[in-house]
This record gives sequence, structure tokens and C-alpha cells, in this order.
Amino acid sequence: MKITKQTDIGYVAKARKTSYLVPGTILYCPKKNETIVGNIPSQENFIPLKTGDIVELNRDLTSGCRKDYGKLKNQPSPPVIGCTLPEVLDSVKTGEPILFDDGKISGIVEEKDDNSLKIRITHTNPQGGKLKSDKGINLPITQLHLPALTANDIPILDFIVLNADIVGLSFANKPQDIKLLIQQIKQIDKGRPFIVLKIETRQGFEYLLATLLEAMKSPSCGVIIARGDLAVELGYERLAEVQEDILWLCEASHIPTIWATQVLENLAKQGASTRAEITDAVMGHRAECVMLNKGPHILDALTVLDNILHRMEKHQFKKHPC
Repeated sequence: MKITKQTDIGYVAKARKTSYLVPGTILYCPKKNETIVGNIPSQENFIPLKTGDIVELNRDLTSGCRKDYGKLKNQPSPPVIGCTLPEVLDSVKTGEPILFDDGKISGIVEEKDDNSLKIRITHTNPQGGKLKSDKGINLPITQLHLPALTANDIPILDFIVLNADIVGLSFANKPQDIKLLIQQIKQIDKGRPFIVLKIETRQGFEYLLATLLEAMKSPSCGVIIARGDLAVELGYERLAEVQEDILWLCEASHIPTIWATQVLENLAKQGASTRAEITDAVMGHRAECVMLNKGPHILDALTVLDNILHRMEKHQFKKHPC
């Protein structure tokens, strides 16, 4: 690196090539003393996007990169992101919607080839969106031909069945998914763990009744209502109706439910709750279990939730007033 500027608090250095500095890295300066890199505050990278932009979704897991103008500034290449489940690209068709980060950013698939999708952004924050790493991708109307149990899941089921009390199945979309899971557990023949089905897609909701009937062939089963994904998949205005339907069906089937997604989120992460999330936590009393997310104030959130649920016991049992 080359020192290019001195400031009141230190120096500015320009690197000749990509470098990685971590706390404890020793820096040498010719004819002067060495120094050690101190604590470096973390800075999360993101790709800025606005309505009308094009973004490319690739099959591989190369690091996402921003728009590259190269030599021709009037012909920039689009920003690129990778996908952890590249098989979904086979099912996507041009003209279908695609959503990122719980629907905060959405677009339409304009072009498709063997290795990537080109997506036109149609909705984001008016000031522009920030697409960060490890964010979810939803394809609400795409018919995905993917098994809930992947090739990577089946080999580790042996360990799960032997050591865990619960097997959670994400993307439980059809009865065949549950049938396959139960068959695999029976073949292992080392135990019968509790099965929890995560209902998080349009397809999972539409096939829910048949899926529950298949799950009831297991000695014990439950359902997690992934309300965040369901809102993105089915539309936020339908979420209240959908979660009610799931609660009714599970109660009629004597299947316990888990009320999930952003319960007391502000309280757990920021230390202060909103009126809306208190009301949301109250609604969670109708399920057998409420799931909280991690945060620095999680103990406060647990205390508040425990207080709310104990108070609600006097007023309501599941979906019936006392």
C-alpha cells in the first residue's frame, strides 16, 4: 500500500491490489516503526438497486458484485448475485415475478439462458434498495419441481434421527414430501422423532389439507406457520386470512402449531416494542408454541411474551374465547 494522504486522525493508504486486513495484522513502514491493525468496525456490503435496474441471478456461488461500467461507461454490465439452490432456475419462466429479502425488492424475469436469469427491478424503496448477502429469494407463481428432501439432506437424516427430538422439514409443499421423509425415517429404524412441517409457500398452503393427512401417519407431527414467507408468496393482504385457515385446519386435526416470524422483533433487537407487535404476540396465544428470533434483548422479549401469554390464558383458548 502507498500512503496518499495525512489527516487529523491518521493516514489514508491506497492498495495496489485487493488486500485483507484483520485485527492484529502487522504493518511495516520502511525506516520507521511497525504498527498493528486495531479493531476494524464491521461493514456489510450490499448491491444498490432502484426501479428499472437489471440484476443477473447466476447458478454459481461466486460473490455478488455491483454494476461494472468497464471501459464503456454507457454500456454497464448488470450487478450479479449467486443462488444457493441453482436447480430453481430450471423451473423459472420469463415474465414470472421474483422477490428478494422478504419482498423488499421485487422484479420480473426478462431473459433466461442456461446459466442465469436477467431480472428487471419493478419495486424497491423509493430512495433505492440495498440487496445484502444471504437474503431469501421467493418465486410466488413458479411451479418448482424440487423435492423437499435434497440429496444433501438424506445422508444426514441418520444422525438427526439418532440424536434429535425433532426433524424440521422446510418447503413442505406436497404430501409426497412428507411421505418421503417418513419412509426415510422408517428405513433408518433408530427412532421416531417429532416431525415439524414448515409451511412457507403458496404450494404448501394450497396442498396443506392433504399434507396434514399424510403427516398424521407419523406418530407425532406439528406445523410451523412461516408468516414472513407466506406474506411474500401470497401477498401481505392475504396473510391474516391464510394464518387463520392454517390455525383452523391444525386445530381440527389436533396438530400443534408454531407461531413464527418477527414476533417481538423490535423488542428483541432494539429493546423497545411497538403496539403492533404486542398485538401480534397476543395472537400467537392461539398456537401451542411461539418462536422468537435472536437479539441482544432476547431475555426481555421472553419476559414480555411470558407475561402476555399468561394473561391471555384467562381470555382465550386457541381460537375460542373463554
